[in-house]
Amino acid sequence: MAIKSGTGSRSDLPPYFNIDPAQAAEGLAEPIDTTRFAKAAAFAARGRDDLARRGYAPDGQKRLRKFSTWEVCRYLIPVAPAHLRRVLKAHPDLPQGTGDGGSKWFTLEEVMQLRDHFATEGAANREYRAWRPEGLPAKVVAVANFKGGVGKTSTAAHLAMSAALDGYRVLVVDLDSQGSMTSIMGGKVEDEWQTAFPLLARDFARHLEAENRVRVAAGDPAIPFDETLTEALAVEPASLIQPTHWPNIDLIGAQLNLYWSEFQVPVWRMQARSWPLWDSLSNALNDGGLLDRYDVIFLDTPPALGYLTINALAAADILLVPLGASFLEFDSTGRFFDMIYSTFASIEEGENRMRRQDGLPEMRFEWDAVRAIITRFDAAQQSDLANVIQAYFGDFMTTYRQEVTAMVGQAGEQVSGIYETDYRDFNRDTYVRGRETFDRTWAEVKTLILGTWWRDQQMGKE
Repeated sequence: MAIKSGTGSRSDLPPYFNIDPAQAAEGLAEPIDTTRFAKAAAFAARGRDDLARRGYAPDGQKRLRKFSTWEVCRYLIPVAPAHLRRVLKAHPDLPQGTGDGGSKWFTLEEVMQLRDHFATEGAANREYRAWRPEGLPAKVVAVANFKGGVGKTSTAAHLAMSAALDGYRVLVVDLDSQGSMTSIMGGKVEDEWQTAFPLLARDFARHLEAENRVRVAAGDPAIPFDETLTEALAVEPASLIQPTHWPNIDLIGAQLNLYWSEFQVPVWRMQARSWPLWDSLSNALNDGGLLDRYDVIFLDTPPALGYLTINALAAADILLVPLGASFLEFDSTGRFFDMIYSTFASIEEGENRMRRQDGLPEMRFEWDAVRAIITRFDAAQQSDLANVIQAYFGDFMTTYRQEVTAMVGQAGEQVSGIYETDYRDFNRDTYVRGRETFDRTWAEVKTLILGTWWRDQQMGKE
């Protein structure tokens, strides 16, 4: 039986029945033109700045909080609180912290000074400083998946903070034009020339210079340089780095115009087919001395397997792939792995075909380790599916699953990481559980970093 709109309606029907087209039309505004998007973008920018500043001090600056004696002794330096107090009393030249009573509060810079003291004066069988072998470059960790909303930026940010709390010198490179990592780190980026874009342009310009020398020697005309390439040649990678409110985390930020790279790179590639565009970021990190200046470099990628992500994957020693414990995210991640295979196998095939013709050794891409990380995990609802994912991905999986906690959500509302959140805002047990979510993830990633450093060191000796 047909139901007429507007008459004889039944209250028990779903809300999509009996919709009157004429009334629906009355509720519409005029058709939307392109300028309306500019207005929406302007309102969103104002709202974004307002929300981002929730984690800022009243003067508009983002500052890292101090850490209590309890936190220092539980998480940062393996000493008992009573022993720390005795050491401070015996060494008045050491940072004494602030506050009254038995609990003092220390900046992270002061914690690192205390670490240095215990590393020389403390027990020989304890690790006071995070290990990095002499003479080996930084480890580059890319966090990638072409499905959005899987926790890439949150995972990358918390790993960077974990590494910093561990005492490492950390560089974070935001390759996502949405700039979420840049907001978390309190970065300020005016235009694309303060992002990774000039690193790609610089690499192409340097390749073009070399190719032009060959062309001129062969009597062919040189390929002209435009204003962008000329300007990019003068950019040093270190000049793009900005400090953050963390004393040992630096940032190369991102903003919307970085997305222009995805259109510009193929244009450059058409001009010079021999340009290995996937090496641009690797070359910048190496030539700019950043692999020596830092201990760990985290690359936060956009939710797409575009040219920026390809550069991140090619530069990475370790690849981390966050995903939720759902069928769609499992399926999408499997397709992401397939796209990585087809993309990089195609590059290898093309490059090696030319290398064989020229009598050169073949090239191949390699990663020290790859791990998929289950994020936003609800053990009560998702254990069965998570176990299935674990079974199919096997040794590609981390053993720990990042559990979703209210503390993570509350920190996110303040555009901060959980390590930046004062534990006094929570029940202490809640804080411990919430922090463990990322502490255990860092423990697995740190194990990969140390293991691959150790392997590199042994191979160097051999």
